[in-house]
Amino acid sequence: MRDTRESRLLLVLLITTAFALITVDIRGGEDSPVDGARQAAATVFGPIENGVSGAVDPIGNAVAAVRDSGDRHDRLAALERENTALKAELGSDDRNRSRTKQLDKMLKVAGQGQYGIKGAQVIAIGAAQGFSWTITIDLGANDGIERDMTVLNSDGLVGRVTTVGPHTATVLLANDPDFTVGTRMEAGDELGFASGQGDRPLRVELLNGKAEIKKGDRLVTFGSQADKPFVPGVPVGTVSRVDPSGGDLTRTLYVTPFVSFTKLDIVGVVVQAPKKDPRDTVLPEKPKPTPTPTVTVTVTPSAPADGQYQQEQ
Repeated sequence: MRDTRESRLLLVLLITTAFALITVDIRGGEDSPVDGARQAAATVFGPIENGVSGAVDPIGNAVAAVRDSGDRHDRLAALERENTALKAELGSDDRNRSRTKQLDKMLKVAGQGQYGIKGAQVIAIGAAQGFSWTITIDLGANDGIERDMTVLNSDGLVGRVTTVGPHTATVLLANDPDFTVGTRMEAGDELGFASGQGDRPLRVELLNGKAEIKKGDRLVTFGSQADKPFVPGVPVGTVSRVDPSGGDLTRTLYVTPFVSFTKLDIVGVVVQAPKKDPRDTVLPEKPKPTPTPTVTVTVTPSAPADGQYQQEQ
């Protein structure tokens, strides 16, 4: 449309008419005189609006999907956090099962030796108290723990109590260089003294320099007067090396301890000694030797060839 005086007058007239219709519609409310026209317009333009809406909805759906994907991501993240927490709980359950197994085995050892024990948990290692091989347990004087009590676990001798507080106690481990315990050889009366050497095998000095000892022999605690600091019969370790006898008054052995001192968790403090020496009853059963298969080869003589047979004839 060309910009002429007539076109401008027509535009002003249309705008004025539109405002007048809007005013009449608002004042008429539900009885508006233009309501019929509005319904007619809806009948005419409704299909077009639906078509346009159908064309626009995929875009809206896409936007909603992006928004929902953020919600889904948050839900997935929450589920992942829940799974991580669940795995941690399962790991804790596994650890608790391991502790229960250790405790059951330790109680079995205590029953075999007739030791009265109190179970304790290791809560600290010796680094907090110096460079000695010590641990701290969560039992103390309030639990009936005293100095110079024997400490064991499901494998054997752990050490002895050296310091006692109201709620905790310090245990000197059997592999500490300042640790010494009287020992007795399995199925015999050969006595000696075992000393700790840190992360190396225990060093045992037998009182009999001519004692016949071999690799694989085992030792238990001999016991102390009044059963302090050591009760008798607690497994100590297995002989891993024997120094050659040089005519000395004593004989030196090197013993691998039954206890792994770097993996201590549940231990037992012997609060009541056995009424009699359990001797070797607490030692674990020796593993049965695996039979070595033998192969028998039978040689069958071969039959002579025809030519050789005729020549011999």
